[in-house]
Amino acid sequence: MTSSNWNKAFTQLNAKPVKKAKYIKHNQPKKRSCGRARTRCKITGTHRGLIRKYGLDICRHAFREVAKELGFKKLN
Repeated sequence: MTSSNWNKAFTQLNAKPVKKAKYIKHNQPKKRSCGRARTRCKITGTHRGLIRKYGLDICRHAFREVAKELGFKKLN
């Protein structure tokens, strides 16, 4: 079986329903209720460098590109 994506293994496990059920039970990604893995950037999809203030939920890289459109000014 392949290990790069947990959904790829379904093509090989369709013939074995018992093994498929066990595989899904143990290898399905968890639903997160809190923590870093729960929040993602709306634009790029990354977890790192999120700006959550004012409900933005975008990473700092994407913020630099759209800051003027949102009404923010760069102070020197």
